[in-house]
Amino acid sequence: MAELEESPASAPARPMSGSRLRVATLPLVARIPPRVRSRLAVGLLALAALLFPLLHANDADIDSAANALAFAALALGLNIVVGFAGLLDLGYAAFFAIGAYAYGAAASFQLQPEWSSFWEPFHWLDLVARLPGPAGGDVVHFQVSFWLMLPISAALAALFGVLFGAPTLRLKGDYLAIVTLGFGEIVPIVARNMPAVTNGAMGLNGVAAPQLFGYSFGISATPYYYVGVGLVALLIVTSLRLKESRIGRAWMAIREDEIAAAAMGVNRVRYKLLAFAIGAAFAGATGTFYVAKLQTATPEMFMFPVSVMVLVMIVFGGIGSVWGVVVGALLLQMLQSWFLEDLSQWLHGLGRLIDVAWLRHVELASSIELIFGVILVVMMLYRRQGLIPATRPMPALSLDQQAAQIQRGGFATLPVISPQPSPETGSLLAISGLTVSFGGLVALREVGLVVPRHGVVAVIGPNGSGKSTLFNAVTGLVTPDRGSVVMAGREIVGLPPHRVLECGIARTFQNLRLFPNLTVLENVMIGMHARLASGAAGALLRLPRTRREEEEARERALAILALFGNRLVPRAEHLASSLSYANRRRTEIARALASNPTLLLLDEPTAGMNPAETLELAEQIKSLNNSGLTIVLIEHKLDVVVSLADQVVVLDHGEKIAEGRPETVRNDEEVIRAYLGRSAAFA
Repeated sequence: MAELEESPASAPARPMSGSRLRVATLPLVARIPPRVRSRLAVGLLALAALLFPLLHANDADIDSAANALAFAALALGLNIVVGFAGLLDLGYAAFFAIGAYAYGAAASFQLQPEWSSFWEPFHWLDLVARLPGPAGGDVVHFQVSFWLMLPISAALAALFGVLFGAPTLRLKGDYLAIVTLGFGEIVPIVARNMPAVTNGAMGLNGVAAPQLFGYSFGISATPYYYVGVGLVALLIVTSLRLKESRIGRAWMAIREDEIAAAAMGVNRVRYKLLAFAIGAAFAGATGTFYVAKLQTATPEMFMFPVSVMVLVMIVFGGIGSVWGVVVGALLLQMLQSWFLEDLSQWLHGLGRLIDVAWLRHVELASSIELIFGVILVVMMLYRRQGLIPATRPMPALSLDQQAAQIQRGGFATLPVISPQPSPETGSLLAISGLTVSFGGLVALREVGLVVPRHGVVAVIGPNGSGKSTLFNAVTGLVTPDRGSVVMAGREIVGLPPHRVLECGIARTFQNLRLFPNLTVLENVMIGMHARLASGAAGALLRLPRTRREEEEARERALAILALFGNRLVPRAEHLASSLSYANRRRTEIARALASNPTLLLLDEPTAGMNPAETLELAEQIKSLNNSGLTIVLIEHKLDVVVSLADQVVVLDHGEKIAEGRPETVRNDEEVIRAYLGRSAAFA
């Protein structure tokens, strides 16, 4: 008898395997918008954090989790300094100590000055109490509230951050790291040698526990855990809002390339100080939380290993990644307080079982610095971006998106370019007697030129003739020995680069100076820095005016990218480092245009482009000039010079040897000898 086959309708349902279930649910997850998915993930994490003490009632583990939250808060603060602004701080624990001792001294019996009428207002505010003194008379007992000291400690640490940073943040790299290391060593030494305030090496004792609505936290770990959760949540929101703001973009621009950041209008010293102050404020508030939980403070709690440990947490989690540093701090602190202790016990048992003496006595927790060092080396070798990278990978472009559509005839419309109004005639830029020397080498000698409004001036000359130095002197990156640079009637010699850009001068560089680890869109938005107004307070509060400004800036940046057809728009969210050389050139020009300049300095804009791309860009530059932009360009492709320039200036060995119309310059004997060659001629 033939076997009967079951029809699909009559076949019994079979349970799906785990792999089939995952495959089936993936499309459902993919249909959820990324923003909704991220919010759901954050909500689940917050719920897990709130339920942890209720589901796991072990007080020792809750205390360890509270300690881990304190280090997560420290990591968030150091991430602003190191991850956002790129400043290597090896003495970060000093600000942690300042916040800790500030609350410790204000909530203990360490300071007891004699009572006088001066303290009456503070007594009325319940900040101090009047107690009988041991030698007769009354003394002051400080009892400042923990909740009041959190912002006060943050502000105090921020003040020390500014005072320390102002004379030191002009240093870079290893020099800055050494200076911060010294500051980190000084603070514990001062604490150890000021027994009247800190009780010296013995440490502060009897620090008052926080109170909330009459309830004293005491020594129970649970209330401190919830305070730690709230503190970390607040600092996460603060970090995310700062990172996604004008402030955060300025920090990341400084991290990527200080010179380019300055040329785009970023005040480097100011924003470095701001990063240092905000990072110090995070540490100060965390110090208050930490000493309130421990109810004691000793100098050994704030030594150099603490700074190194927090730095390792940032590297492990992901430099510049807000969520990454939190995860890295929690994992490494839990490793120290939970896993290593348990692993040590297992090794002790193994040592007793196989009768190995050193296994019976090994204590991994005491080797935590060595373990952290190994983790740091491994991460640097095999995963430099950390557990959760600061930048997420973007999907590859489709073939249609990659296909270049060459734009002929320049830009059709330029609604996003609106140079500052100026008279139709006269010079916009006047340079006279400009001399720049580097030691015994004279890069420019008594150079002068005049750039008429709405004109195009080309600066040509052999390599090493001083062309880029001329641009650097005009834009404030190099200080001339003597000479004058007048922009629209204003002397700009001596102005820092960010002030020069505010005067309406934007530039590109001979050697590309994009911000490689930022997206194309972020690069262009950094160009708008000087034209935006929101500060740190606006970034944190996210007022309607700030949100509107950010939205308009983003739309304008996309419109500028759209000027280049489909060259840049499909790549707006891609890292600048992933672009082709020609598209990097276009991105740098787009970034300069975003600053809404009156005068645009282009340093070899068509370098590295093929003939078709060169012709396309030349026509686009001509469109910019027709829209009202005044342009000065350095260019080696003479056909581009002839097609664009109204006037040509020729430099040789730092001296101007010819100036005039292209047809005049090409017949100049000195130019032919020094630059073009006897048989050369303009195309």
